[in-house]
Amino acid sequence: MKMPVLLIVDDEKPTRDALRMGFQDDYEVYTAANLSQASSLLREESPDLVLTDLRLGGESGMDVLKAAATLPHPPQSIMMTAYGSVDAAVAAMKQGAYDFVTKPLNLDAVELVLKRALHTRNLETANQELTTRIQADSGLQKLLGRSAAMERVFSIIRQVAPSKTTVLIEGESGTGKELVAQAIHSLSGRPENKFVAVNCAALSPQLLESELFGHEKGSFTGAGQRRIGRFEQADGGTIFLDEIGEIDAGTQVRLLRVLSERTIERVGSNASIPVNVRVIAATNKSLKKLVQEGKFREDLYFRLNVVHIQMPPLRDRREDIPLLATAFLKEFARENNKEFKPLSRDALEAVRNYSWPGNVRELRTTMEHGVVMSNSASIGLHHLPPQLQDTSPETIPQKRPEDNVPNTQNGLVPAGVLNLSLLERNAIQQALAQSNGNKTAAAHLLGISRRTLQRKLQDILHS
Repeated sequence: MKMPVLLIVDDEKPTRDALRMGFQDDYEVYTAANLSQASSLLREESPDLVLTDLRLGGESGMDVLKAAATLPHPPQSIMMTAYGSVDAAVAAMKQGAYDFVTKPLNLDAVELVLKRALHTRNLETANQELTTRIQADSGLQKLLGRSAAMERVFSIIRQVAPSKTTVLIEGESGTGKELVAQAIHSLSGRPENKFVAVNCAALSPQLLESELFGHEKGSFTGAGQRRIGRFEQADGGTIFLDEIGEIDAGTQVRLLRVLSERTIERVGSNASIPVNVRVIAATNKSLKKLVQEGKFREDLYFRLNVVHIQMPPLRDRREDIPLLATAFLKEFARENNKEFKPLSRDALEAVRNYSWPGNVRELRTTMEHGVVMSNSASIGLHHLPPQLQDTSPETIPQKRPEDNVPNTQNGLVPAGVLNLSLLERNAIQQALAQSNGNKTAAAHLLGISRRTLQRKLQDILHS
């Protein structure tokens, strides 16, 4: 087990040596004769305890306390004084000292004070670790899932959160990209700082530049006063750039400069303003594909894509659907002052089999609909939106298996056997089978509207 670290600061060598010999069996002891040596050892060794004299020649032990207080994990400090005055003790305690002892020193009394101070520090460390774990749990609590796909996402979040690196989140709409960004921020070690979200697709290029970087008074028509942009607002925290694939070429250039130089310029100004901001970007498109199409700068893509998180669609993590559905049902039951009601067997089956083109966002609104509409002991299928109620398998005239597999002779397909009508019919049958007869889901799989699918089914039935 690692020994606790004790730093002794005294300008008298005999005192330093006596204290070092007195405590070296229980502590890893370092000694300093002045403020400069003490400051270096504070930074290099991160002591658990500091025992410092009030007067260090022409310097003050109060400055040692101040230097110790600036450390990421400040030590417990004990002040030594030959004067024993109440004023000196009060001043030391106000400066953050744990306690004080008077000279001439009694080693037994000093040892007792050191043990109490170390016990207090250990309690504070344990409390800090517990707080960190609680923050980690709360940071991920909105991202529910036990599937392997989500466990991979959780693992990346925990790994990347303490760093300052840029993160790119890609995935379909409604998969929870902003929740991932918020979780990264919550676990970053500076969750008390701002999390600023910007929807890049909701603003015109000029307004987006002003929104992100701010503007000076008179920089364009309507700019009646100076505006502080979102990057400045998020200084010290995190900025989340949603739908990053929608930004225009000019904004891409300015954003590249921010990521490269960590400075921004307000619209209408040439003055560089330093910003300490973590950038997390998200898109429901493939930025790599946009780069290949010449619609997105490759150098900006590489700057954004330092760490990549791919959010799985809900249809690829179906084992999470019951867990998510139950969580949403409880949430909306509380919001609407209702008792929690579970899904009925047929409703749960429909929820499991539906393709969820709107992903988790659609599931959430669907459960809210069920909570509001249910007036029975459970939430039945008839309480859910129409697209989930349409679960009856569609009857399609079935051909014999040999009709669907063209016979070949000498490697050639007989004319008229493999035609567009037959391919379309087979595609519709497969889509309905995969969606358990749900026409809305089948239409989504086929890439057509539900009305078009209905018309094609009627044509098949009358053919």
